[in-house]
Amino acid sequence: MENLNSILREVKNCKLCEAHLPLGANPVLSVHSQSKILIIGQAPGTKVHATGIPWNDPSGNELRRWLHVDSNTFYDPEIFGIMPMGFCYPGRGRGGDLPPRKECAPIWHSMLSSQMPNLKLILLIGAYAQSYYLGERRRNNLTETVKNFKEYLPNYFPLVHPSPRNRLWMRKNPWFETEVLPELRDRVLALI
Repeated sequence: MENLNSILREVKNCKLCEAHLPLGANPVLSVHSQSKILIIGQAPGTKVHATGIPWNDPSGNELRRWLHVDSNTFYDPEIFGIMPMGFCYPGRGRGGDLPPRKECAPIWHSMLSSQMPNLKLILLIGAYAQSYYLGERRRNNLTETVKNFKEYLPNYFPLVHPSPRNRLWMRKNPWFETEVLPELRDRVLALI
């Protein structure tokens, strides 16, 4: 555990890309050496940046609904580790938040993951996480990757982002609610 704590101190003090961050560096993650499920999302939004609590926003509420877990279970780091592609709020662009900074994942992800030997499932939320972790194995687009989630099991479970901005996507893809979420819930329940 000491090695993980040492790495987490380094992450929390990281200022590598601070010059590019409109609100400054505030790495937000939550991992434990006993984490069983790792959630890899995009990057914190402004509310998460302000509170320092991952998924502490409407997207997090929807993700917890998808998983069928309450906040206490979700925020138990021995169950759920939370590690975004970019640890800090990247800023706002024309269509929403900017992409996660590219520095975090190559520097920190494998170092942190190596300290979590009990990981059984990694949820890849959104195109950035899927691109990084699935590489050439991912399908032509996010929808096809998520639709074919069984190809990536038992290690990875690709998901669309639970943002309220994706409500239209959810309506256009009803199979997500009827086919993907039940499998996700079964796998999560088996691990917790």
